[in-house]
Amino acid sequence: MPVMATAGRDADMSPYNTCHMPAGRDRSAIHTLVATAGGLLFAASLLYFGWQYLRGFDATPAAGASPAQAIAVDIALFSLFALHHSLFARTGLKAAVTRAVPASLERSTYVWIASLLFIAVCAWWQPVAGGAWHASGWTAGLLIAVQAAGGVFTLVAARHLDVLELAGVRQALQLPQKRASGLDDYGPYGLVRHPIYFAWLLLVWPAPLMNGTRLVFAAVSTVYLLVAIPYEERDLRRHFGAAYDDYARKVPWRLLPRIY
Repeated sequence: MPVMATAGRDADMSPYNTCHMPAGRDRSAIHTLVATAGGLLFAASLLYFGWQYLRGFDATPAAGASPAQAIAVDIALFSLFALHHSLFARTGLKAAVTRAVPASLERSTYVWIASLLFIAVCAWWQPVAGGAWHASGWTAGLLIAVQAAGGVFTLVAARHLDVLELAGVRQALQLPQKRASGLDDYGPYGLVRHPIYFAWLLLVWPAPLMNGTRLVFAAVSTVYLLVAIPYEERDLRRHFGAAYDDYARKVPWRLLPRIY
């Protein structure tokens, strides 16, 4: 999604800042610890996914295992992760969360839950028999190069984002915003409107060994992106108004250049 910076909420707005949480420096230290640990957990979840996708998903199904049952479990796992992501994007649930935790930890709460769910998805993903292709030689090298390009593209796109804000650290420490609110229409965000999602496709689809396990993961996650993008863009239009329509006209491709 296009880069936008959202102002962190004032932690003093939460009722937990009166009698339920330590005051002053102790409270700030707790918020810092929770948010920093959440950011590290998020990074660990991405590393764990990388290891699982490259190595762990090579595991073969147990003898007699039902492919249909394995696929059903995999879809249920990813749906749980996706449901959390979608629900936390709704304003009503955000308001409910801030009644349970300090407002400055709202984003960190999301990061903690999302990271743990993503680790669970990768750990419990069921092996699926079959597959689409098994490349070797220069073809395998080319596919690996595309995956590496996807990793680099992810980092380039992430540079346009406020990583501390995404991890909830900026809100917990009440640091000033890195940049003013607005839309980026250059670099990766000048290519497609959702460059990190585009990078995801470059990571999961060009696997040299596209066995059944990876194929289901790539397909299910891609379907989720295709479903989620229109809802995300609806929220962005509500937030930015005509500015987002102008951006969409300037960058017409949502996910794949010249295709979609």
